[in-house]
Amino acid sequence: MKELTVDAGAAGARLDQWLAAQLAPDLSRSRIQGLIRDGQVAVDGATVREPRRKLNPGERVAVTLPEPEPAAPQGEDIPLAVLHEDDDLIVIDKPAGLVVHPGAGNPTGTLVNALIRHCGGSLSGIGGVRRPGIVHRLDKDTSGVLVVAKNDRAHRALSEAFADHGLDGDLERAYDALVWGAPARMAGTVDAPLGRAADRTRRAVVPAGRGDARRAVTHFSVHERFGEDARGTRQPVASLVECRLETGRTHQIRVHMAHIGHPLVGDRDYGRAFLTKANRLAEPLADLVRAFPRQALHARLLAFRHPASGEPMRFEAPWPADMAELVEGFRRWGAAA
Repeated sequence: MKELTVDAGAAGARLDQWLAAQLAPDLSRSRIQGLIRDGQVAVDGATVREPRRKLNPGERVAVTLPEPEPAAPQGEDIPLAVLHEDDDLIVIDKPAGLVVHPGAGNPTGTLVNALIRHCGGSLSGIGGVRRPGIVHRLDKDTSGVLVVAKNDRAHRALSEAFADHGLDGDLERAYDALVWGAPARMAGTVDAPLGRAADRTRRAVVPAGRGDARRAVTHFSVHERFGEDARGTRQPVASLVECRLETGRTHQIRVHMAHIGHPLVGDRDYGRAFLTKANRLAEPLADLVRAFPRQALHARLLAFRHPASGEPMRFEAPWPADMAELVEGFRRWGAAA
């Protein structure tokens, strides 16, 4: 821990700027901002999480410096459900709860740590030491099919395919989502650009002209409606929707489905206003929904051309037990909601 006292000449200075000057060259300003947001900086004994906080003379600033992390992730014995593996790539069925690569708050216990142990030195390094072999991601609490490159050639080819978003027809991605209510049409497209929300860990639909706006297109089709009567006079309480990505933005399906009024069941970030809907469901469905710990989203299908042979590759993963149980619950008891 480093402890510093604010001198008279620093009155009104920003906390991050002042610390950057005091601790240079050991810590960069961006690193200091990260420490502040992580709760590692206190002023007069009170934790401060706002880098722009103004300083007063005489205040004592304490900075807690975490232990240095290894320059590269280390292999860990984490089980993997391998769907396919060869010299160029590995395809896995990622479980919900597993973070793809190390980052703030998740330095270990990630898919990358598991892959390093499983693949040894064969992983591609083109993605950087923190993301070796990673060409696309799934959210921590999204399950399903994910491909990882094991050498630089495969990494380049797969990265180009994902960057092209499948416009050449070779890449195909389909997700199953359980959403509240049901879209008015059985099939449709959400074409709405995404950018950062006020909370920088989230995304939001933003005007196309905004500086951080990125094109985002999701095609959806409704496979089942739950709670709808035969005459169609009763509105569905939820529906099973297949989403196919034309682009691959962070949280794209979750944001787009919430944008059209049908957030994912269990989504505590983008469906917060719908969390109390469980209270209006019949038992035991209500308990199933309340206990479901994540967004109901599963990457069921991934298809692409093999980066070396050019052979079409197609992989599907069944729903994990928790999602299968939830969908079956809506089938059995949704009409009683």
